Amino acid sequence: METHGFFPAGLYRGKTVFVTGGGSGINLGIARGFAALGANLAICGRTQSKLDGAAKELEALGARVSAHAADVRKPEELAAALTTCRETLGPIDVLICGAAGNFLVPAERLSPNGFKTVIDIDLLGSFNASRLAFDQLVETRGTIIFISAGMAHMPYAYQLHVGAAKAGIDRMMQNLALEWGRHGIRVNSIVPGPIAGTEGMKRLGGVDHERRGSDVPLGRMGTVEDIAHAALFLCSPVADWITGVVLNVDGGSGLSGSANFNANAARLLAEEAGKSQ
Repeated sequence: METHGFFPAGLYRGKTVFVTGGGSGINLGIARGFAALGANLAICGRTQSKLDGAAKELEALGARVSAHAADVRKPEELAAALTTCRETLGPIDVLICGAAGNFLVPAERLSPNGFKTVIDIDLLGSFNASRLAFDQLVETRGTIIFISAGMAHMPYAYQLHVGAAKAGIDRMMQNLALEWGRHGIRVNSIVPGPIAGTEGMKRLGGVDHERRGSDVPLGRMGTVEDIAHAALFLCSPVADWITGVVLNVDGGSGLSGSANFNANAARLLAEEAGKSQ
């Protein structure tokens, strides 16, 4: 049987996948994985030009694509994107909630507005997408994947706001899995480890972030394809009895606690402080 990676070609043919924050990074990587296996993609984000570039990549893989600028914090914009998706591609089979915000800041310097901004993008945005997509997901007996983070489960230096948001996402995921299972909707979270080449890694990993592979028990940095493979598995028929799960896809990096990330974060802040003097 022809395969793409370890998955049968055409596994998601005729399916519709909606990805928030789908214009770049891990989320675009997930979208590429689904497109390569036959799915049609709807992507949303705040910057139309970035979405247009991503749409060209996905179309080159054979997907029909709807790229709609929308801020997940604004239900009316998200609702419009979801309506456009249904009208152009059909009802949603898979919802990937990946839109996120992040920055390094000590708790004593974190402003109420900064805290609220991350909560609104990550947690409220994920709720908005899930709630507004509910009717379509009921129709298809679909699947939701939340993109979480390690700081939801252990404290990371200068990541209070993100930890709070992602912890909320994982608890929301479990509540939705509990309540929406009766509709045939499965809901899970993926926790990526350090992923090479992503904007998040550049911001949070320090000047030597690309050498972090030696800190990972499996001996390498992750790739966006690693995360895409996890999503492709969780949304596939072989995972039909899996719901309410937080899946770490991190090469074992979470096993050693947060020391490595904390050291990198502290060093990056020191570097920034030195530049500003």
